[in-house]
Amino acid sequence: MTPNLHTAKARRGDEVMRGTTQLDAEDALPMKNSGSMNIWSVTAMGIGAMVGAGIFALLGVVALVAGDETYIAFLLGGGIALLSGYSYAKLAARYPDAGGLAAYFDEAFGKGKLSGTLSLTYLLTIAVTIALVAKAFGAYAAPLLLSQPSTFSINSFATAIIVLLVVLNIAGSNLVGKAEVLLVAIKLIILALLIVAGGYGMVTHGMLTHATPRIFSLVSSVGLTFLAYAGFGMMTNAAGSVAYPKKTIPRAIYLAISLVMLFYVALAVIVVGSVPIAQLSHNADTAVAVAARPVLGSAGYIIVSIAALLATASAVNAWIFTAMQISLSMAEAKQLPLAFKSLVWRKGTSGLLLGIAAIIITVNVFDLDALARIASATFLISYMAVHVAHWRLVVQTKGSRWLIGTGFLGMLAVLACFLWSTAITQPWSLALIAVFILGSWLIESVFHISSGHPAP
Repeated sequence: MTPNLHTAKARRGDEVMRGTTQLDAEDALPMKNSGSMNIWSVTAMGIGAMVGAGIFALLGVVALVAGDETYIAFLLGGGIALLSGYSYAKLAARYPDAGGLAAYFDEAFGKGKLSGTLSLTYLLTIAVTIALVAKAFGAYAAPLLLSQPSTFSINSFATAIIVLLVVLNIAGSNLVGKAEVLLVAIKLIILALLIVAGGYGMVTHGMLTHATPRIFSLVSSVGLTFLAYAGFGMMTNAAGSVAYPKKTIPRAIYLAISLVMLFYVALAVIVVGSVPIAQLSHNADTAVAVAARPVLGSAGYIIVSIAALLATASAVNAWIFTAMQISLSMAEAKQLPLAFKSLVWRKGTSGLLLGIAAIIITVNVFDLDALARIASATFLISYMAVHVAHWRLVVQTKGSRWLIGTGFLGMLAVLACFLWSTAITQPWSLALIAVFILGSWLIESVFHISSGHPAP
């Protein structure tokens, strides 16, 4: 166990023994962590995870479903994310644990097969997300750097960025935070330039044509847009590396989601207004860079492609950091094999290296759309479970049941429409989602039996 995680768990245990009334008196006390991350580095990490997976990897895919209402889909997705962020913020303030979501499941459901299955589902979702965003990195890098890009070159670039950023994360969280601040600042400046230039062009040459909203398509597309926001959840895993997690983590969550929502809505308007849907259908994986060409020319295409590389790289960076924290927390809770806390070099474990190898295989087997649908569905399921966990712990967190229930029902409606749409358009993706969830349960069941843990 790392010192940061050990400190967080020790403090949590002490609070439980002293009672919840002691918590308020401890809110202002810092957690004595070396190389602590501040609100800006945590916020940057969340923005890095969201923007990389959201705009650059998914905007084109969402536009093919939602059409002119793409910006509405991102707006609705942001609302769902803010409600989910409320539960995360309350839980993070009450349980400032580096295990994040996994720790909340343990508190709400006990350290048994249910909490282990939910945590493993989330961990595997992160693995798919790393593969998804790395694939998007390769999709932008190959045409930018090679005259004749191919599937092999896209997968090669994706594999290379994963390996590089695993080494960076193993080196330490302080480096991760510094890298995120720099990467996020650069890409947001470039995206702001695209928004301004695109907005001017739309005002000059005409605005979007407004079609009658297709309610079912719109709501089902929100399932994909939620994946674009799901990165906020990983900010709670930085709790073990933050000096004042009970104040810093909630503030960082709200700030990151709000800023990202503004960028998403603005960019959705610009992209859909600048590029015909028919053209986006042929360039869905690189939609933002394609949208830059009409308003900024070839130079704009190159600049935005570079921003896409920075964005997707920072997202992979953030998700790897999260996977390391959750896998270590689950291993300490005996919900994963000891290989996930057996150090090989610095913060790298043998279990992590095996997991990265599996992610690299996934990158080379599945296409971006399949990865997006699997990750979207399992993120929705995982975050719905967070609402349930918060409901069970609402007395301790002093949260609002009304907000928790609203968030859960909204997410349930989005998930239902998304799964129905997937069943109609890509039934094989729905089968993969089912295998994914069932596989998590089976793996956790086998591990509990082999380790002698009784199921609750």
